[in-house]
Amino acid sequence: MRISRPLLAFILPAALPFVARYALEGTERGLGAAAMILVFLAAVSISALRSSCDFAANLRLRLDLARQARELDAINGRLREEMARRRATEASLRQAQKMEAVGQLTGGIAHDFNNLLTAVLGSLAMLRKRMPEGDARAARLLENALQGAQRGAALTQRLLAFGRRQSLDPAAVDLPALVRGMAELLRGALGGGVHLRTDFPSNLPPAFVDANQLELAVLNLAANARDAMPGGGEIVISAAERQVAGGEAPGLPAGRYVVLSVSDAGEGMDEATLAQAMEPFFTTKGVGKGTGLGLPMVHGLAAQSGGRFVLRSAPGVGTVAELWLPRAAAPAPERGRAMPLPVSGRRGTLLLVDDDPLVLASTAAMLEDLGHHVIEAASAHEALDRLQAGLAADLVITDYAMPGMTGLELAEALHRLRPGLPVLLATGYAELQGEDTRGLPRLDKPFEQAALARATDACLGSVGAG
Repeated sequence: MRISRPLLAFILPAALPFVARYALEGTERGLGAAAMILVFLAAVSISALRSSCDFAANLRLRLDLARQARELDAINGRLREEMARRRATEASLRQAQKMEAVGQLTGGIAHDFNNLLTAVLGSLAMLRKRMPEGDARAARLLENALQGAQRGAALTQRLLAFGRRQSLDPAAVDLPALVRGMAELLRGALGGGVHLRTDFPSNLPPAFVDANQLELAVLNLAANARDAMPGGGEIVISAAERQVAGGEAPGLPAGRYVVLSVSDAGEGMDEATLAQAMEPFFTTKGVGKGTGLGLPMVHGLAAQSGGRFVLRSAPGVGTVAELWLPRAAAPAPERGRAMPLPVSGRRGTLLLVDDDPLVLASTAAMLEDLGHHVIEAASAHEALDRLQAGLAADLVITDYAMPGMTGLELAEALHRLRPGLPVLLATGYAELQGEDTRGLPRLDKPFEQAALARATDACLGSVGAG
């Protein structure tokens, strides 16, 4: 319409005078010419109107297409963002599945190593007692073997921690008091070139965590921070309380948390290194200088405690390691080092149950060395058969993970068969924490003779007190 009006406004004033002139002549020829001009004007006007309508329709179509193109671009943008989020989620899921599979594998390997180390430590302890005096070289070799076995036991604890299968004894822990109690240990581990600074608020609530495992985690994080600053520097250990809403942090339930941070201004890590930092056996240290299990152990402790472990790092900036732990409901008690319980020397007849012949023989030797009379059983069913046949045992020491019948199932059967007979569970499985153990005492593998003596003495003493 906007095009037809200017066109008609130009043509009509120019053509109408000719129409009037020919019409006023009154002749047939003039009237014909006027009629022809009018027909021409009508045709031009109709054509102009049609062209105007077509142009307007085409313009509206173009505008609609442009609008639809913009909407399509916006939809495509949202689709690309959703695809990127989906890919990131799938990558996180694959990483979580890989870590879970590796955790199950390492946990199973660590459990088997615990059994082997129990036999090794027990046998070496017996050899040390029976070794003749005066052979300094043999004594040195024996001590080397013991130290190697103990280091292996510490390594299996890290494997179990990563696999979330370690034995935990969580309680309310005052983090500032725990770090202050570690001051001498940390100073010795960090050396003179590193300055340690702590920053704790005065009203920090306690965390719900295993204090001993947390000490190991702090020591590992501080050692990593020290290694990241070969020229020396400052390590800051701090803590703060954080509130997490539902869905705010992936994998972290809503609630209040205490966040323990260990930060340094060292070399830092790039994105590729940071992505692998918590994978087991990955290390940037030289051969023989690191096992690659320090950070995985901290990660496993955090996950098993109901929290999470977060690493932030950049090359040349440094690293911040955050250990998120659930806030404890009760205040932390005064913490002190537990002294080993004295051994009363009570002796008795002990029924020892384990499906591993090495562990069975080694544990039996340690118990006999303590003066106990030991009856061995290679399975829970064999132990039940011996007791049903009339064996008078004062205590049953049983492994937890056995084929056919577990140690807990054996304890339940013994409770029905011999209600007052005490049972001691010897195991390295953290899954016991989720089961109803009915207050059964527990001895964690790998154990040495002193721990075995204290555990058996406590069980026999409780029977005598009853």
